[in-house]
Amino acid sequence: MRAVTLDSVPATPAVGEVELPRPEAGELLVKVAVSSVNGFDAATAAGYLQGAMEHRFPLVVGKDFAGTVEALGEGVEGFALGDAVFGVVMKPFLGTGSLAEYVTVPAGYGVAAIPEGVDVRDAGALGLAGTAARDSVDAVAPQRGETLLVSGATGGVGALAVQIAAARGAKVIATARPGAEADFVTALTDTEVHLVDFTGDLAAQVRTLAPGGVDAVLHLAGDGAQLAGLLRPGGRIASTLGFGPDAVEGLDVTAYSVMADANTRTLAVLAAEVASGALRVPVTATYALEQAPEAFAAFGVGALGKLAVTCS
Repeated sequence: MRAVTLDSVPATPAVGEVELPRPEAGELLVKVAVSSVNGFDAATAAGYLQGAMEHRFPLVVGKDFAGTVEALGEGVEGFALGDAVFGVVMKPFLGTGSLAEYVTVPAGYGVAAIPEGVDVRDAGALGLAGTAARDSVDAVAPQRGETLLVSGATGGVGALAVQIAAARGAKVIATARPGAEADFVTALTDTEVHLVDFTGDLAAQVRTLAPGGVDAVLHLAGDGAQLAGLLRPGGRIASTLGFGPDAVEGLDVTAYSVMADANTRTLAVLAAEVASGALRVPVTATYALEQAPEAFAAFGVGALGKLAVTCS
C-alpha cells in the first residue's frame, strides 16, 4: 500500500510502498479515507520522540484516521465490515500510523463510529486535536464568566479549544496576529473572542482585558512561564507541551500537563458535537496522500487550523 514513511529520524516524510498491515487479535483493519497532520507527527519526523517511544522502521506516520472497517481481528466484537469509523492510532510504539491507505487499530481504544451528519473529512481531522482540546479545557475547568487565555489559538487544538471554552460560557482571550489569523479565530464561534497579538507586548494586552490576571490558560504554544505569570492568584494552566506542576512550584497557581486520552467516550462526544453543529472542525486545506510532504511543510510554517490528507 501507499503510505507516508520515515526510514530514519530526523527526516522529511516521503510517500512510498509498504506492506499491507494485517489486524492482530483485538484489532480492526481500517481502509483510511482521510487523515491529517498533527504536531505529534511533526515531532516524530523531527526525531523529538527518540527514546520516548519505540520506533519501528520503515515508520508510517499519522495519528488521525477516518474510514471504513475492512477486516476484523480475532475476538473483535461491536464492529462489522463496512462500519464508518474514526479515531486516533493509540499504540505503545511508532511505525504503523494512519497516513496510509490502510491502518490497524485496537478495537477497544481510540476508535468510534462516525455518526450521521459528520463529513468523513472532518472526522479524519478531529480525533487527536479534538481530544487534546477537550482534555485541556476540562483540566482547567473554566466556569461561566471566567477568563481563559488560549495561547496557540490558530492551530488545530487551539481552534477547537476556543469553541469548546466559548460554549461553556468562558470569556475567551486568544492569541492571533492581525489579519488572516485574527479573522480565522473570530470566525470560529458566534461568541465574542478577545484577541491579543503575541508578537507585541502580550502581558500588557492581557492585563488590559484582565487587570487582575486571567483565571486560566491553555498553553498550546509560546512560553509557559510567561503565560503562567499572567494568571491571577489561584489560577490554572494546562499545557500540551510538557509544562507541568514542577514548573510552577512555589507559585500560587496550578499547572496540568495534558496528554490527550483518545478514549471511545471522548471521541463519541466530540463527534456528536460536530454532528449537532456545536463544534466545527477547522479544516483549512486538503491534500492528496502523494502531497503529504507538502502538508508537513505547510504545517511547519504555521498553517491555520487543520490540514487534512485524503488517503484513498
